[in-house]
Amino acid sequence: MHFQGFRLCLGLLLISVNAEFMDDGVEMEDFDENSEEIDVDEDELSSEIKYKTPQPIGEVYFTETFDTGRLAGWVLSKAKKDDTDAEISIYDGRWEIEELKENRLPGDRGLVLKSRAKHHAISAILSKPFIFADKPLIVQYEVNFQDGIDCGGAYIKLLADTDDLNLENFYDKTSYTIMFGPDKCGEDYKLHFIFRHKHPKTGVFEEKHAKPPDVDLKNFFTDRKTHLYTLVMNPDDTFEILIDQIVVNKGSLLEDVVPPINPPKEIEDPSDRKPDDWDERAKIPDPSAVKPDDWDESEPAQIEDSSIVKPDGWLDDEPKFIPDPTAEKPNDWNEDMDGEWEAPHIPNPACRVGCGEWKPPMIDNPKFKGVWRPPMIDNPNYQGIWSPRKIPNPDYFEDDHPFLLTSFRAIGLELWSMTSDIYFDNFIICSKKEVADHWAVDGWSKKIMVANANEPGVLKQLMAAAEDRPWLWLIYLVTAGLPVVLITSFCWPRRVKKKYEDADYKKTDICKPQTKGALEQDVKEEKAALEKPVELEEEKKQSDGEILEKEENGEAEEESGEETEVIGGQEEGDESDKSGSEGEMKEADESTGSGDGPVKSVRKRRVRKD
Repeated sequence: MHFQGFRLCLGLLLISVNAEFMDDGVEMEDFDENSEEIDVDEDELSSEIKYKTPQPIGEVYFTETFDTGRLAGWVLSKAKKDDTDAEISIYDGRWEIEELKENRLPGDRGLVLKSRAKHHAISAILSKPFIFADKPLIVQYEVNFQDGIDCGGAYIKLLADTDDLNLENFYDKTSYTIMFGPDKCGEDYKLHFIFRHKHPKTGVFEEKHAKPPDVDLKNFFTDRKTHLYTLVMNPDDTFEILIDQIVVNKGSLLEDVVPPINPPKEIEDPSDRKPDDWDERAKIPDPSAVKPDDWDESEPAQIEDSSIVKPDGWLDDEPKFIPDPTAEKPNDWNEDMDGEWEAPHIPNPACRVGCGEWKPPMIDNPKFKGVWRPPMIDNPNYQGIWSPRKIPNPDYFEDDHPFLLTSFRAIGLELWSMTSDIYFDNFIICSKKEVADHWAVDGWSKKIMVANANEPGVLKQLMAAAEDRPWLWLIYLVTAGLPVVLITSFCWPRRVKKKYEDADYKKTDICKPQTKGALEQDVKEEKAALEKPVELEEEKKQSDGEILEKEENGEAEEESGEETEVIGGQEEGDESDKSGSEGEMKEADESTGSGDGPVKSVRKRRVRKD
C-alpha cells in the first residue's frame, strides 16, 4: 500500500510539473516567436471594437477629437519667452496628429507633442466663453505618456477672456483662469489644479493651489496607458478631481487651497519695533557662581600615552615610500610635453616595523576639565519672545463665493518637455457631468477596452518585471521550487529500518519468591558473565542470527541455560543492559505461587554455554 501511494504521489507530481512547463513553454513561444503576430492580434482586437468619433449629447463650450486629421481652429504660437536665451525662447516645438503607438483604434487620432527639450504652445478658441455663475464647470481630456516621462507636463490652461487675448502671442505669461493637468520633474509627480483669484480691493491676481492628492500618481505617468483627467467645479465652491472617473482629490475652494482665499483680519504692524531693553533670554548664567580653586583650564583634552614605548626596529630616518627601483621611463615619454619623468612610489620594504617620526598614541586626559562656565538659571527678567503688535488688515476682504472667477474663452497647451510623443485627445468643456461621462464612454472607454484585451499574461508581466529587477528571478525560483520540494518530501518513500530486539521481547517480569541461597548464586553467575565481555559479544552475533531464523520459521528455541536476576520495583536490568550480554536475553511471563519472602520481579536470561 505504501509503495502504491508513493507511485500515485509521484505520478501526480510529474503530471502537474509537466503541465506547468508545457503551459509556460507555449506562452514563451507565443511571446518570443514573432512580434509581428502580436501586432496582428492587436489589430484584430481593435477591429472588433467599433470606434466612432464621440458626439456631445448636450450643451458644450468646447470639444475636440482630432479624428479629422487636421488642426482646424488651433493656432500655433509665434511668441518668445521672456528672460530666456534666444536659442531656446522660441515656441518652435512640433505638433502632429497621429494614432496611438500601442492599443490603437482604427479612425481614432490625437494631438501629439513631438519635440524634446523645446517649448510648445498651441491654443484654440471656445465656441462661447464660459462665465462662472450658477452652472458647474467640467473640463475633461485624455493623456498618454507613450514613452514615459522624464521631465515635463501635460496640463492645459483656460485662457482668461481679456481684450488683449491673441492666440499667436500665447506664451507662459498669458493671463489664464485655471491650469489643470499632470506634471512631473525628477521624482515629483503632480496633478495641478491652480486658479487665479482676483483681489477685490487691489485688483491683483493671486494663484491658489489645491492641496495635493492623497494617492500615488506615479503609475499614471509610467504605465504608458491612456488616462482620463476630469476637473469638476461646482457653484457651491467645491471641487473634485478624477482620474479614469475615480475621485482622487476633492475639497472646498475656501478651505483646501494655498494660500487661502480670504486674507487674515489682522496683520503685524510693520512700523512696530522691539524695545531695546526687551529681554528674550529664558536662561542666564548664575551670577553668584564662582569657579572652583582647583579648576585647571590649561590641561589639554588629550595627552600622549606614557605607557607606550617605541617598537624595536622603528626607523625614524627612513621614508614610508620610495621610488620604484624597477620602474623605467616609457619610450614614448616626451619631457617637453609630459614634464620630467618620475618613478612611481612604492612602500618602503625597510619599514617592516615602521618609519618616520615615532609618536606615542594619544589618550584622554583624566585631568581635563575645559573652560569653566557658570551654571544656567531661569532669567527673572524674562519677557518672552517679542512680536509686533497686531493691527487691522487694510486689505482684508471676505469672499464667500470664490467660484465666481474670471470668465475664459480659450484653451491652450503651453509646455516644455524632455520626452516626446505625449498624446492628447478628446477635449471637452461643459456644464453637466452626464455629458462628459457619455463623451468618455464613446472615446476613452474604447481605448481601455483595447488596452485590457491586449494586456500581457501573468507570465509575461513577471518576465517584464524581472528584466528591470534581476533579483526577482531568485524569488520566482524559490516560489516555483518550494511546492516541488514539499510534495517530493512528503511523497518520497521513507527508508524504514526494521528493528529486531537484541534479545527476547521485554515483558512484565514474573513475580517469584526467592531464597537467600538462590540470590547469592545469581550474583556469582552475574560476575562470571561480566568477566567474559568479548566472548559474549561474539556469541551475541551468532545468537542474533539464530533468533531471527527461529522467529521467521516459528520454531521454538532450545534453552541451553537459564539465569534469573532479581530486580526490585521498576528498576529493571540497568546493569545487565550495560554488560553487553543482553543480546542473549529472552523474557517470559510466568505466574508463581505465594512464598515466605517478599514478592519481587524476576527476569530470566539465557546464556549460551561454551
